[in-house]
Amino acid sequence: MDNLWQHTCGETFNATSLTCSHTTEVLVIGGGFTGCSAALKAAELGADVTLLEAETIGHGGSGRNVGLANAGLWLPPDDVCNAMGQVTGARLNHVLAGGPDQVFAMIAKHDIQCDATRNGTLHLAHSAKGVEQLKARLTQFKQQGAPVTMLDQLETRKRTGSDLFYAALHDRRAGTIQPLAYAKGLARAATAAGVKLYENTAVLGLENTGEQWIATTADGTVKANSLLLATNAYHAHFKTLNLPTTSTVHYFQIATEPLTPQQLQTILPGREGAWDTALIMTSFRLDAAGRLLIGGMGAGGAVHSNWAKRKLAKMFPSLVRTEISHCWSGRISMTADHLPRIMKLAPNSYSIFGYSGRGISPGTVFGTATAQAILNSDPAGLPVPVCEDYSEWSPGLKSVFYEAGASAVHFSGAR
Repeated sequence: MDNLWQHTCGETFNATSLTCSHTTEVLVIGGGFTGCSAALKAAELGADVTLLEAETIGHGGSGRNVGLANAGLWLPPDDVCNAMGQVTGARLNHVLAGGPDQVFAMIAKHDIQCDATRNGTLHLAHSAKGVEQLKARLTQFKQQGAPVTMLDQLETRKRTGSDLFYAALHDRRAGTIQPLAYAKGLARAATAAGVKLYENTAVLGLENTGEQWIATTADGTVKANSLLLATNAYHAHFKTLNLPTTSTVHYFQIATEPLTPQQLQTILPGREGAWDTALIMTSFRLDAAGRLLIGGMGAGGAVHSNWAKRKLAKMFPSLVRTEISHCWSGRISMTADHLPRIMKLAPNSYSIFGYSGRGISPGTVFGTATAQAILNSDPAGLPVPVCEDYSEWSPGLKSVFYEAGASAVHFSGAR
């Protein structure tokens, strides 16, 4: 079984590989939400732009995630301010609160066929402690003026079709999309705006001469004035560059066969995307065809898929015999404080990383803003302050720890 999104993608996009050498104004490496948004914006502003993707558009986390276009980060707003400082944190919270608006505006402007549904999301309390967490978040959201409401247990049961949850926060700003189709739609719009985009073109060497960037591929080279490295959890390491190091976490999903009309009357009848307050989070949603997707941290395999099947049956007993049609996973770049970063590689050249599982809205916002910063030679308008370098102690060990923890929880969970 493989990635559902590859089989249901409403956008068809294909590009050739690079087989020549040329010079460009802005080079973008990475064809996900961030890279495609940045390339599109830079081209719209009149720049000569080249985008290189090692595989195909959306091959990484952008084409493998849940598809929730959320407002804000995984962290509560107050935690963002405590970590970044009140002024800087409040600015990031404000910018990302409008993230879904930007995503759905891009979808409408470029007629992207990505099953966009803006009925909000449900953050579900998995325990009594989870209810208190949601109440704290609600207070913070209300201080921001966000259209978020608290649902009691009865209303939560009606919205989800499950008896497992104690309460929920409904965020009307958010929605769901087919993530791979969104990435491919952005790529289509970018090429229409003039971006020279190449797939199946891995960058094998990358160096900065002080005057320009030189990216070497198997069959060509690209020389550029400015660079955006937008590969996040999938970037390669180059000996000649000091690139950021973060922990990577896998997130897997399974999808059922389409549910029956009767089942769809009670299971997520409002088509909201949902996730819970558990430390090892569970997410679930419906796709356009009525398949139910459920996911959690982990690289996939028998332990995780068996847990997902048990969890599915526990949440929705009527689905105990429902067949599973697809199973896939992707990688997430996670910083130690769960905050995204923009790292300066050289003047007007940056690396963006660390969305910690919230890639759709932040990727769109960060990519667009960074394109403007590059062309204006001014980082003042970026969502976060630029850092000169970023590294973590033993990111590989942390990654193993996260996977082991998820495996342990899923081995015994939902029994």
